[in-house]
Amino acid sequence: MAGHSINRIRVALAEQNKTNRWLAEHVGKSEITVSRWVQNKAQPSLEQLLQVAKVLSVSPKDLINDINE
Repeated sequence: MAGHSINRIRVALAEQNKTNRWLAEHVGKSEITVSRWVQNKAQPSLEQLLQVAKVLSVSPKDLINDINE
C-alpha cells in the first residue's frame, strides 16, 4: 500500500477552493498536521475525518479512497 493515497482531502479542498490553512483553522489543528493529511503522509483519526467532512460539507465517504481499486 506504499504510495497509495488513502484520503481525498486534497481533492475536496481543491474542489472548494479552500486552503490547508483554512482547514487547519476550522478543525483546530496545525497547518503542518493538515499538510501531512493532504499529502497522505499521515491520516486523520476517524473523529478528525468526521470533523473535516463536516466543515467541508461533504460525506466522510467522499474523503476516503477505495484501497481495493
